[in-house]
Amino acid sequence: MENQAASNNRSLKVILSIAVLLLVGTAFYTYSLYNESAETEKQLTEEKALVLKDLNNMAAQFDVAIGENEVANQKLVEARERIKGLMDSLKISENSVRSLWRYKKKFLALQQEMDVILAENDSLKVENVLLASSLDSTKVELAASNTFNDSLLVQNSELADIVENAAVLSTTGLKGFGVIVRTSGKLIPTERARRADKIRVCYTVAKNNLVEAGDKEFFVQVLDPQSNVLGLNEQIQFDNVMLNYSLISKFNYESRNLDICEFIEARGASKFEKGRYVVNVFDQKSLVSTTEFELK
Repeated sequence: MENQAASNNRSLKVILSIAVLLLVGTAFYTYSLYNESAETEKQLTEEKALVLKDLNNMAAQFDVAIGENEVANQKLVEARERIKGLMDSLKISENSVRSLWRYKKKFLALQQEMDVILAENDSLKVENVLLASSLDSTKVELAASNTFNDSLLVQNSELADIVENAAVLSTTGLKGFGVIVRTSGKLIPTERARRADKIRVCYTVAKNNLVEAGDKEFFVQVLDPQSNVLGLNEQIQFDNVMLNYSLISKFNYESRNLDICEFIEARGASKFEKGRYVVNVFDQKSLVSTTEFELK
């Protein structure tokens, strides 16, 4: 009986020893699992933070690219929104290897897409720069063309003014003198006032190819020594200028030199006075030529 009791005690001790060993082993294993789980959680948290950081950097790159465009590239905007959506989802996701790996795959896919979109965007920026440069060049050429056209208009206007101013008739060889008129019609020049029957005014209309041929007229004005207008002494107004003339010298201009002579009568039955006489020839209100002579 004693031997059996002793045997039972030994068996119980063995069982207790095994139980203690199992308990210690289980505790150690549980502790190890806990430490491993905590380390894994820490690593997953750090990995998650790194992915969020990468996504945030990627979003910042898109923000910069969008800000450089006056009109935002739609692909850039859509990609940035997908990045922000992925970031929001990752923040609330569970910390598991499977979950983190899924987000890493999405991040890598977005990174490849970002490289393509940003490359396209850089290409568009280069094209826009070239287009802007081309537009600036076109504006410069257009401005130069407008300046040239304006210059031509000014030159044409000036040329038209020159032509208009040059398209007038002039006279040469204007002279006035007294004449004795014989009954035969013969004219004898004289410087004697008491012997002069008329005053003769002669001039030559100079050729001017800019003036059209046709009927023309000048207004001849002869002033006696007292500045009285001899002849018709009639008035005509051109704009705001009033002209007293002695006669109207009418002629047919044929684009060549033309000699013209006119006669001026004395005032009433009186003879011509002694002194200095002035002869003026007007084309309307413009003085064409003038000369003087003296009767003694």
